[in-house]
Amino acid sequence: MTKVSVIIPNYNHARFLEKRIHTVLQQTYQDFEVICLDDASTDASNYMISKFSNNQRFQTIYNNINSGSPFKQWEKGLQIAKGEYIWIAESDDYADLRFLEKLVPLLDQNPNIGLVYSQSLGVDENDHVMRNWKTWTDDLDSDRWSNDFINNGSDECQKYLIFKNTIPNASAVLMRRSVLEKTGKIDTQMRLAGDWLLWAKMLTISDIAFVAEPLNNFRTHTNVVRNTSKPYLELEERLQVVRYISQQIDIPHNFWEIVFNPSIGWWIRMIFRGEIPLSRSHKIYQLLKNIDPNINYRLFTIFFKTLKSKLSL
Repeated sequence: MTKVSVIIPNYNHARFLEKRIHTVLQQTYQDFEVICLDDASTDASNYMISKFSNNQRFQTIYNNINSGSPFKQWEKGLQIAKGEYIWIAESDDYADLRFLEKLVPLLDQNPNIGLVYSQSLGVDENDHVMRNWKTWTDDLDSDRWSNDFINNGSDECQKYLIFKNTIPNASAVLMRRSVLEKTGKIDTQMRLAGDWLLWAKMLTISDIAFVAEPLNNFRTHTNVVRNTSKPYLELEERLQVVRYISQQIDIPHNFWEIVFNPSIGWWIRMIFRGEIPLSRSHKIYQLLKNIDPNINYRLFTIFFKTLKSKLSL
């Protein structure tokens, strides 16, 4: 059996594809297959992909119609993959050539670990390093992500993952296929938080490992899926993830102050600004209610405090 299946989902990333594919094929650890999925790109992606068509470990699947979701491409790749481990190598990112060499042994030596990920560097369109993504988690714990660690999955969810997506880039993650399959299919209806929900599902049934060395380069540019004209979508999907985690573990005491109440405030502001359709507003209300059955009392309290602060001005 092939050890690692590398899935490269692509849509209009011709500019970055060659570097992405080279940093996969030139890995110092070589037991892998590559599955490149092009989602009906309209740029020169097909030409860039064709340069690697003679590589025996490289296969390409082309969509005639764009799927509309990166997570549909993930699921499609998983149905084809044969490897014991899965690496979703996003087409606009690129890796240190030692990425697999460093991460594979952690899964080999620790059968309870469902996923391992490395720290990432943030880069721009021209490969200039802009940040170390450790800053993303510093508000949760400024020291924890400075060192390698292994942790119980449920503990990871309760202390960290329920507050934010502490694994912000799939390209940094190596997953155990057997654990991934136990979670069921990826939620392909999501556009923004499908990865966060997947990590949560995996970590309720397995453990996690982290490598502090930045072995992944997470690219920021204008043509990214996470750019959306629907501001309510981020809140809606965020609450879906939080609801799932809250159903699996005991909610930490500071969750309400850090996550829940600010989410309510965010929702209310969108309503007053006319940024959210009535049907989506109702969906968000139901998500909030599923997390906290006393949502009506909480809404009243927040409204009263807001009104009182305004009257005192």
